[in-house]
Amino acid sequence: MHTWHWRNWEGLPYLTCSLLENWQHGFFTHQFWPRSPQDLTPVLHPEASTYRLKQVHGNTVLTPQEVDSQVREIAEDEESAFASADGLITEAPLQAVWVASADCTPVLIGDVRTGQVAALHAGWRGTAAKIVPQAIARLQAQGSKLENLRVALGPAIAGEVYQVSVEVAAEIGASIISHNDTQKIVQVLHELPNSPLLADPEPGKVRVDVRRVNTLQLENLGISAEQVAIAPYCTYQTPEHFFSYRREQQKKVQWSGIMSGKI
Repeated sequence: MHTWHWRNWEGLPYLTCSLLENWQHGFFTHQFWPRSPQDLTPVLHPEASTYRLKQVHGNTVLTPQEVDSQVREIAEDEESAFASADGLITEAPLQAVWVASADCTPVLIGDVRTGQVAALHAGWRGTAAKIVPQAIARLQAQGSKLENLRVALGPAIAGEVYQVSVEVAAEIGASIISHNDTQKIVQVLHELPNSPLLADPEPGKVRVDVRRVNTLQLENLGISAEQVAIAPYCTYQTPEHFFSYRREQQKKVQWSGIMSGKI
């Protein structure tokens, strides 16, 4: 099993994963709020350049170069313009890529051979739109091989407390099951071993484990279970460390970031 470790920076806790030990990375806690990625990058490396996004719950994945050109277009009159997307993949060493989350899944990916990395924001919409496979396809276009990838899914809301409508569950499930019929998708999801769906007492509702769906998407690509780690923390149930939008209804986030290595 992959191990998760608590680390400290200036007395504040953040989480790392043994699967990503080749890279400076961290799933930061709410104790770091309201520091920005710019403030957090020095925890990873004092000379790394920082990249972040305006997250929009989609499946667009950008490179730093694409971010820079988009930002130039927007930034003529706006001080703090960010490119709109939900994933970043690096192209060179010393690039720190960041995503924000508050129940959605932060996904950090590293390639042990190229040293390149990705950071993704996979909420239910991004998961339904297959943001993780999208990012992996871009990494492959840059020369990554599936067997060299390591994927860590950070703290996010756990299935047992994440109630959604049957329609939303079907939309998420359609990313791994090729049916058009809502009821049929939900039925097949329920029948899967270690199903991502749990029953809910309320009619028309179910509970869904979004990280499990992401894992099944990875399996469908041919990525083995040994290449994937899931943080044993639920944002909703761990108020001492993580913001949860469901719990607090506040627009606060925690940041997760990873820095690319040698080429």
